[in-house]
Amino acid sequence: MEKTKQNIEKAKQMAQKIINNIEKVMVGKPEVVKLAVIALLSQGHLLIEDAPGLGKTMLARSIAKSIDCTFKRIQFTPDMLPGDIIGVTIYNQKTRDFEFHAGPIEAQVVLADEINRATPKVQSALLEAMEERQLTIDGVAHKMPSPFHVLATQNPIEYEGTFPLPEAQLDRFLLRVNIGYPTAEEEIAIIEQQRLVHPIEEIKPVVKAEDIVILQETVKKILVSEPVKQYIVALVDATRHHQSIYLGASPRGSLALFRASQARALLDGRDYVLPDDIKALAEPALAHRSLISSAGQSQGKDSRTFIAEILATTPVPGAMPEEK
Repeated sequence: MEKTKQNIEKAKQMAQKIINNIEKVMVGKPEVVKLAVIALLSQGHLLIEDAPGLGKTMLARSIAKSIDCTFKRIQFTPDMLPGDIIGVTIYNQKTRDFEFHAGPIEAQVVLADEINRATPKVQSALLEAMEERQLTIDGVAHKMPSPFHVLATQNPIEYEGTFPLPEAQLDRFLLRVNIGYPTAEEEIAIIEQQRLVHPIEEIKPVVKAEDIVILQETVKKILVSEPVKQYIVALVDATRHHQSIYLGASPRGSLALFRASQARALLDGRDYVLPDDIKALAEPALAHRSLISSAGQSQGKDSRTFIAEILATTPVPGAMPEEK
């Protein structure tokens, strides 16, 4: 037991180094940074969605630079082909054989910038890599490196020349985060911070790739009690029966909430998950997996609002019922 606590504390300190390093670039966004690191430690992928200029790409780049992993950036455009991402097989006239040339997807950290600018055919090329961590090309399976982490950005405001991500693609992302505008004080700090040089150019790796693999394995050992598991399933099931949600979260949503809650517990130095971890992660883990019905859209609300309603009405394990 004592050794487990020591391992958790050591893992927490290592994860905190990553968070502190990223926060040198991301001013005033501690919760966003925490969620990004939770996705990394959970062996999941992160969708960063917000308006232009709020630091989506900087968040992705600062994560990659902090963990000393191979990094590739893919700038998605409407004229891209699947081969531009996964690679192509080319005939070598000297050897008289076909050779596979890997695409940029075969990196430990992949930034899929403006992913919704690519056509559905190109978007679907990512599905196998993100879920099964391999690519099958010409009948040959190519394993992805370890760790393997996809950070995708998209602008939800601009619709011309974009292709909304299908449900199958959205479901591959463990969490979705929104950065939001900074406060006046934070914006002044950003201006001052970038007066001479952008801080992204100065940050250095604080952990190695193998350290991330160790952290990911440590996360799996965090205890999740039976009542907390039942709470996770109850929340996910409620998305399937909410009157304003047309299509609720799949079992992959339960798994995402389960694994992310373990990572959040580790960041707090605990070897067990609390219901508060589930409540904090329900919206980023389930909102993008819940499709709003036409009746829900007519109310002018989004899925985050309905997830908040579900949290408010689902009994929490160990909580006392309110007196009437």
